[in-house]
Amino acid sequence: MPQYVLLLRESATATPNISPGEMEAIIKRYKAWGASVAAKGLMRGGNKLQDGTGRCVNSAAGKLAVTDGPYAESKEIVAGYFLIEAASYDEAVRLSSDCPHLDFGTIEVREVEPTE
Repeated sequence: MPQYVLLLRESATATPNISPGEMEAIIKRYKAWGASVAAKGLMRGGNKLQDGTGRCVNSAAGKLAVTDGPYAESKEIVAGYFLIEAASYDEAVRLSSDCPHLDFGTIEVREVEPTE
């Protein structure tokens, strides 16, 4: 069955100044959604990415350049991901349609290219 990555994108100001209690409630919603997908046998993994950390790697004229990133000035950041199995893009979209992340941003659905 094909695998899909659900890239969780949010604006840099998606969750400003929320209380610890509100954050706990949000985390519970994500866990419940993940458990519902796992109960269908379709969850393969996923994680939240650390806020404000990362590196951007590129190469110009054969020289490697590494910079800190992503930056808070970005309009949109990748906040995390889920790896799921689904029979089609339509099913992957249907599975993501009740993900709590839609309250904070967008979900980019990408099929994983099979490798042999």
